[in-house]
Amino acid sequence: MTSTSKNTTPQRAKKVGFVSLGCPKATVDSEHILTQLRAEGYDIVPTYDDADIVVVNTCGFIDAAVEESLDAIGEALAENGKVIVTGCLGAKGDVVKQAHPQVLAVTGPHATAEVMDAIHQHLPPLHDPFVDLVPPQGVRLTPRHYAYLKISEGCNHRCTFCIIPALRGDLVSRPVNDVLAEAKRLQEAGVQELLVISQDTSAYGIDVKYKTEFWEGMPVKTRMTELCEALGTLGLWVRLHYVYPYPHVDEIIPLMNAGKVLPYLDIPFQHANPRILKAMKRPASSEKVLGRIKKWREQCPELTLRSTFIVGFPGETEEEFQELLDFLDEAQLDRVGCFTYSPVEGAVANELGEAIPEEVKEERLARFMEKQIGISAERLKRNIGKEIEVLVDEVSEDGAIARSMADAPDIDGLVYILEPEDLQPGDRVMVRIEQTDEHDMWGILVD
Repeated sequence: MTSTSKNTTPQRAKKVGFVSLGCPKATVDSEHILTQLRAEGYDIVPTYDDADIVVVNTCGFIDAAVEESLDAIGEALAENGKVIVTGCLGAKGDVVKQAHPQVLAVTGPHATAEVMDAIHQHLPPLHDPFVDLVPPQGVRLTPRHYAYLKISEGCNHRCTFCIIPALRGDLVSRPVNDVLAEAKRLQEAGVQELLVISQDTSAYGIDVKYKTEFWEGMPVKTRMTELCEALGTLGLWVRLHYVYPYPHVDEIIPLMNAGKVLPYLDIPFQHANPRILKAMKRPASSEKVLGRIKKWREQCPELTLRSTFIVGFPGETEEEFQELLDFLDEAQLDRVGCFTYSPVEGAVANELGEAIPEEVKEERLARFMEKQIGISAERLKRNIGKEIEVLVDEVSEDGAIARSMADAPDIDGLVYILEPEDLQPGDRVMVRIEQTDEHDMWGILVD
């Protein structure tokens, strides 16, 4: 019996389009799904027309994110017609199905297995999985030289403005040896910067009672300090995000002085007024926070502090908002983001006080940012004349775009190198700063 051309012609690989929305935690979820898709022989394509099916990873944290996610689902349905929805919006009951009943399946966040089950049902793979179809570090959505390293899922806090625990559940820490093994694979793949993320990085390991695991023959506790010490042996930039100001955060400052982790802390303080903080169910008071900031900076003068705040929280008075502005003057934070309160469906805070009119929220946001812009400009000006290490992100004929140790990708400032010479993305080089503004810096290479 001879083979027919039908049997000898390879079947066309099944093609999946992918839309990833939301925070870095959602980005990591997307990377896990994409890695599994590639392992099973699916092709990932950039256009709706080329895709046999489309996966949309959604965000459902605030109303604007819900609207963006629903719009993205609608666009995918209109352009392709076969859509699977995953992510935080998928965990919010029937919101997706009510808006778009024609979607094929809906899952919540951190649900690679469920997404793959839905894809198998509607677009079966051609063959059994072969892990060697993907690189050891998996498929990533970030540039080659930096990567997000998610150390846990979920959160034990019950902040009244937040519905993340309802969407992602309570804290579940990854085994520390798994985290470190992933970090090692990323280092071997050329990554220069690890961005450590979670819902609450400081709480890492609480749920497993700081269990000791073994990595490369050495015992390591499932705890933030020990994790940072181990990551510091890899010779990479290690940047900590979403850190609550627990007492043991003080243990990280000496590691920053030793160069094991970047002198950078991302701590979402959210407000400064005691009544508002209590209503938010947020830890610490502004007085204690200011004292700790002073202590941290005394121990590590190069420390960069980033934070986020909410204005227009239900019942916030003008006096309470002014207290927040006064806190900015006192704290002198380096990098700050601010949002108006969004009455997310299901958030306890919606019932805690009178809703602030939108025009008042926006006016307070403008005043907040005007105050912080002046602070940021003055703090950046201190770098003029200094020689600092930067990580190159992009290179063009006009120059290079890099980031300093004080700058996380997408949310902080940039360093523009005017004469890049032979630089490549991922290079770590020394630059002398010659000019700054409220966000960015400009410099030249140091010979």
